Amino acid sequence: MPFLLIIGLQVACIVHLMRRGGNPIWVTALIFLPVVSAIAYFFVEILPGLGQNRHVRTARARAVAALDPERELRAARDALDLADTAANRLRAADALAGLGRHGEAVPLYRESIRMTAGEPDARTRGKLANSLYETGQGVEALALLNAIPEAVGQSERDNRILLRAKLLAHLGRKEDALELYADVVTRIPGEEARCRYAALLIEQGWDRKALVVLEEVEKRMQRMDRQQRAAEADMYRWAMEALAALRSKGVTE
Repeated sequence: MPFLLIIGLQVACIVHLMRRGGNPIWVTALIFLPVVSAIAYFFVEILPGLGQNRHVRTARARAVAALDPERELRAARDALDLADTAANRLRAADALAGLGRHGEAVPLYRESIRMTAGEPDARTRGKLANSLYETGQGVEALALLNAIPEAVGQSERDNRILLRAKLLAHLGRKEDALELYADVVTRIPGEEARCRYAALLIEQGWDRKALVVLEEVEKRMQRMDRQQRAAEADMYRWAMEALAALRSKGVTE
């Protein structure tokens, strides 16, 4: 078993080397000094690159957030204590919003906007609008969203469309919200838009349309691994329960 492990380690390092087009001297070392050279190769060639890998950085950030969810909030508050600036207030607001503490985030977003010279940042106003929505202040949130200049990037535009749909549904403008959901679900990543769209369709009596949307969620979920599904576990749980309920009623496309 140790022999097979060493061979596997050799092969993995050589494959990594060839893919990267690294220094061929490593090949000789890996063949004639497999254990020592493989360890050296890992620390010299592989480990430094892991810090630059987006997926590794994301996994590391999620692990830190799971183990110490208030770490960024503490750091943001420390920075704010040292310098009361618009940027530090924004950082603290973002940390609070990330923890779901939108009621505490709202005044910090307001203060950050007030302290910013010139035209307030559109993205910050969008964040304030979202926290206002989360705290039930839908009328103000929609007015603020309407006053923000149109976003340049498609991703930012779609995020605002999703927020607008949520606000319209919250304010009782269901048909307008359905129209926006139908548009944005075709582009925006994640399943929040689809699940909210399906929930509103069910509420309005459009069970067949909701079934189609939820079946798409089911298909997408089946193509994901456990870690990917865990990020939106509550959303997927609701979707599968709603889908099962529709099927038990005999709803078909």
